[in-house]
Amino acid sequence: MRCFIAIDLEVEIKKEIKVIQEKLRKKVLFTGKFTETENLHLTLKFLGEINEEKVEKVKKILNKIKFNDLEVSLGEIGIFSTKFPRIIWIKLSGAGLWDLQKKIDDSLKELFPVEERFMSHVTIARIKKLGDRKEFLDYLKSIKSKNLSFRVKEFSLKKSELFPEGPRYEDIGVYSCNNIDS
Repeated sequence: MRCFIAIDLEVEIKKEIKVIQEKLRKKVLFTGKFTETENLHLTLKFLGEINEEKVEKVKKILNKIKFNDLEVSLGEIGIFSTKFPRIIWIKLSGAGLWDLQKKIDDSLKELFPVEERFMSHVTIARIKKLGDRKEFLDYLKSIKSKNLSFRVKEFSLKKSELFPEGPRYEDIGVYSCNNIDS
């Protein structure tokens, strides 16, 4: 099954992302696909196609990870490449986020390659065809998200099933913080 490890977003954060998506949709500067509200998440590690036996190993390893809950904030809106924009994202930041990702990455290094370039982002749209690139880039820079934050108290192991109308995600393991400093 196709699996990844992620942090789910709170409803208030998803609502703000939906507002941003609507601004982009109304401007009609590109054709593509907007991420469905229920699929908005922060991927900490993509595992790819793995069998049931490996899933069970991953679950056991993730159960051993100790971490404190952490505050995460919405940040800038951007793209990975100004030359060939394909993904529009919103950045998430917060003390402890990188540490949590690294703990997960390090704990799974015997089973999966180490993440080369983790960037804390939520994909909000995928671009298929872009109109005027300069106008698009200028408009993207003008969009600001509200200064919202939320507490991360757990992360999930998810499986992803692909369908013509889009992917469906299902939690197959949920791992809560242990507040190791308390």
